[in-house]
Amino acid sequence: MKSRQQIAVFDSGIGGLSVLHEIIKQLPSEQYVYYADTDHLPYGTKTKSEIFDCVNRSVRSLASRNLKALVLACNTATSVAVNELRAQYDFPIIGMEPAVKPAIESSKKQVMVCATDRTIQEPKLHNLITNLDADAKVELRSLQPLVLLAEDFVFDYDRIYPILEKTFKNVDWNNFDYLVLGCTHFIYYKVAMSYYLPPSVKIIDGNLGTANRLRSLIQPSVTNEALQIEYLTSGRVGKLNQFEPYLELLDSI
Repeated sequence: MKSRQQIAVFDSGIGGLSVLHEIIKQLPSEQYVYYADTDHLPYGTKTKSEIFDCVNRSVRSLASRNLKALVLACNTATSVAVNELRAQYDFPIIGMEPAVKPAIESSKKQVMVCATDRTIQEPKLHNLITNLDADAKVELRSLQPLVLLAEDFVFDYDRIYPILEKTFKNVDWNNFDYLVLGCTHFIYYKVAMSYYLPPSVKIIDGNLGTANRLRSLIQPSVTNEALQIEYLTSGRVGKLNQFEPYLELLDSI
């Protein structure tokens, strides 16, 4: 019997689990493989060439499977590698994009976009903002330190607050009405950020848009089989206890 096709969800670490969590809500009957390139995280502080090599090597391994689609659940990996990967493979490849467009379309003030160091440096994000004619309306800040904290399962507000204070020093939040999370690792800190920000600032991310895009590109499975998620860490079999606590945490966010 031919094995069922899998949807691969790729990230440098555990950030992409927040995307997988959203995808499962919409596509509960699929079979998934989650690939965390934990040997090489964080991506956000690497060069473009280093990131591309990591992503290319990982996707080559995934492509040997019977894939239905691949989701690059990492804004940094998407900004560096998505175009080249789409040219190499014939299965759908869905990338992450910070939810700048919906924020701009709804905003009456300014929009704060937070991402990793590398995502902020790459042209992809700047081109997105320019194409929306929003250069004067968007401010960019890096929250790179949150990536490794998330990987270490550190979510205590006392540890997060100094990072937010340093990052947003001198920001007048009265001028902003949206905060866009441009890194999937940052999703775990939505609650902490909601404590820090005034209630008038809405926090949004690109996970729902990514899940919607995936659904539009595939034929959803209809089956009574139980959900199956296979975990890999840099090509090795991953341990459930490394990943499942994050999915449980996401249920409460």
